[in-house]
Amino acid sequence: MTTLPLTDAHGLVLAAMTRAGQTPDGAAVIADHLLDCELRGLTFGGLARALSIVERIRAADSAPQPIRVVAETPVSATLDGGDQVGYLVGMRALDLATEKARAQGMAVVGARNTWYTGMFSYYLEKAAAAGLAGMIAGSGPAVVAPEGGTEGRFGTNPIAFGFPAAPTPVIWDIGTSAVMYGDVVLKARLGEKLEEGQAFDAAGAPTLDPAAALGGAFGVWGGHKGSGLAMAVQLLGMMSGASAAPPGISDCGFFVLLVDPAALTDPDDYRQRVSEYAASIRATRPVEGGPAVRVPFDRSVASREEALRRGTIDVPDAVVAALRKTADD
Repeated sequence: MTTLPLTDAHGLVLAAMTRAGQTPDGAAVIADHLLDCELRGLTFGGLARALSIVERIRAADSAPQPIRVVAETPVSATLDGGDQVGYLVGMRALDLATEKARAQGMAVVGARNTWYTGMFSYYLEKAAAAGLAGMIAGSGPAVVAPEGGTEGRFGTNPIAFGFPAAPTPVIWDIGTSAVMYGDVVLKARLGEKLEEGQAFDAAGAPTLDPAAALGGAFGVWGGHKGSGLAMAVQLLGMMSGASAAPPGISDCGFFVLLVDPAALTDPDDYRQRVSEYAASIRATRPVEGGPAVRVPFDRSVASREEALRRGTIDVPDAVVAALRKTADD
């Protein structure tokens, strides 16, 4: 592992993104998102993801186009991402949804023709800071097998919910696959193995080899319940106009729904009641010998606070070397 000061890590991603053709503003948006992943301990979505972004940009047949609003009402909008990386498209969708939810009480925004939208909790934390509750769902290429199958039919299909609260928002953010795409790619880069039951090879046999899994299918999370949720997420993403099974890393669907609690109730009272309810969950008597009960997002907040206090992150040597080469090329 290489220990990087946070300023060095941020600068390394900025340099790599700029080299890959991003504008200074775009590179800054991407770098902030990826560094937040690292701070929260989600290494597969952090600096390692910057390498995947560069590889995807260089593999594209044509240059990306500007993000466009292709349909709009006072409470909704649909974006064509122009094959831009999803960190940029997701922020544009969030900004639109926030503006409309503040004006109308609720808003739904969909985006298509994009890829790698990152952590949905990143967007929902910003929405919660604006006093909004919301949900984000995202579809993608068919890399996850439904329960009982061995061929890809779903994306890794994350779904997240966020609610304003103190001292931190309540955010539940999960993927509906047994292993996330970025984690498989990172293990392939590092020569590591997957865990039992996470993936199948192209012939449908269980595999621990991440390269074989990338050519086969990942397992679904949560058995038949997770499989049903994964299908629902795929259908929500498709509502943006995204394909049910896009080729390669392309045309991911992004669906964001935001609600201003003021449209239904007193927003300050709601935030207080959410905070009190979360506190009551944390105060639940734990199982004997077990750790304290947590609320979703507690672990992320604690990890980020510790990393910020420390002022450094640990990144695999191979990832740092590859990023430095990319930044210098």
